[in-house]
Amino acid sequence: MIDHMLTRREVESRIGLSRSSIYQRLKDGSFPQPVRYGSRTVRWKESQIAAWLKEQEDKYLRKNCNLVDP
Repeated sequence: MIDHMLTRREVESRIGLSRSSIYQRLKDGSFPQPVRYGSRTVRWKESQIAAWLKEQEDKYLRKNCNLVDP
């Protein structure tokens, strides 16, 4: 199955972060790396963005709802 590739604007819309926030997280290693298609074109794998969102949700729930890791 081929993974759908998302533009930066699509990623921004899905995760609710700004361009600068995304690139800061890329710099510190806490966000999935994009695939480079040219000198000014990048795309993110939809599955990686979905996994990142799930990870953020899980972290939030563990921290704020006193959930224990399975």
